[in-house]
Order: sequence, then C-alpha cells, then structure tokens
Amino acid sequence: MLVDDQELIRTGFRLVLLSETDMEVVAEAGDGGEALAELARLSGAGTGCDVVLMDVRMPGMNGIDATKRIVAEFPNTRVLVLTTFDLDEYAIGAIQAGASGFLLKDARPTELVDAIRRVASGDAAMAPAVTARMIERMREPGAGTQATMFAAPAGAADAPVAAELKELTERELDVLRLIADGKNNSEISATLFLSESTVKTHVGRVLAKLQLRDRVHAVIFAKQHGL
Repeated sequence: MLVDDQELIRTGFRLVLLSETDMEVVAEAGDGGEALAELARLSGAGTGCDVVLMDVRMPGMNGIDATKRIVAEFPNTRVLVLTTFDLDEYAIGAIQAGASGFLLKDARPTELVDAIRRVASGDAAMAPAVTARMIERMREPGAGTQATMFAAPAGAADAPVAAELKELTERELDVLRLIADGKNNSEISATLFLSESTVKTHVGRVLAKLQLRDRVHAVIFAKQHGL
C-alpha cells in the first residue's frame, strides 16, 4: 500500500513498482486514517497487505500514529517509512513506534524495490545516510529529542538487560555490534569471514533472544546499552 498525501508521489512509486513481477500495489491512501480503513477492507476481503510504504508528514493522521495502529492491529503488515529529510524526527518516531525501516524519498528505484523486498521478508531496511546521522546524534552528549527517543526508560533495571546480553554467544555479540554500526549481512559476512547464510542465522538468533522486532530495533537496543 502507498500512503502519501501527494497523489503525484504515489503515482511515481506505483510506476516504479509496476515493472516488478513479484509486487502488486493493492491500495493507496492519502493519510494514516485512510490507510487503516484500507487495511481493514483488505483484511475483510481476505487479501491483506504485506508492506505499507508510509509518508510521515500528512494532514489528518500522520505516519507515526498510523504506524502504531498498524503494528498493533495488523501485526502481519510491516511499515516502511519514507522521509524527505536526512534525519526527520517524525521518521525516527515512526521507527520507535514499530516501523521496519526508513528510506529517503530521493532513493533510487532499485533501492526502493530492494527495501520493500527486505521488509516483506522480515528483514529491515535503513537508509545508510540516515542511520549514520541517527547513530551520531545518539552518541552526542546531551543530545536532543532524537537521542532521547531511544533512551532507556527512567528507572529501568540494569540486571535484566545484562541477563539478556548474557544469552548471546560471543559471535552473536559481534554480529549485534556490526548491526549497530549499520552493516548489512554481506558486510558482516566479509568482516567476520562467515557465509551470508550463517550471518542470517546469527541475526535471527540475536533478534529472537533479545525479543526485538527487526534490525532497526536491534540498532536502537545496542545503542541504548553501549554496544
């Protein structure tokens, strides 16, 4: 589903996806409220939707609120957030709300298609430029709202976090650190001299052991806890 308040942008995305034989645009919406209504309609018809391509700044219900609702009400549908800016606070808020990735709107068509495929398969997609800036902001002493969005809750106990990390093997910790640096499976494979299939297995175990939704939330978790 394409969700954007500008019809011209939705048309552009639709044209990009028309040439992909394994993809179908099942619906469009101009804001979050319309997107939820369309998802309910598709669900009632027994078709559903695998991925929502979600703008963040829209009149009516914005992308953040819509993402929260989609994650809660349609758990089999994943959200890929699109942002105009290199580091959009709304996009980061949507990731915290449960989105599976984010891209810049000026991404190349091949990047968009690849991101949709990865999100649909259960992986995550993060624009490298945005990831790098997000990590830098999170590392800055006294950083502003972008960093505090990912701060651990006040009064959170350290023991459970340490216990969760102890569940990881040394190799899984290595993989988590590299995920936190924004590396994809191919880059992790080259760094650790492992096959990509082995890396994928390690990534899956890390997410399962830490009860994380996807790689985006693995980055957030790792940076929260100093990895």
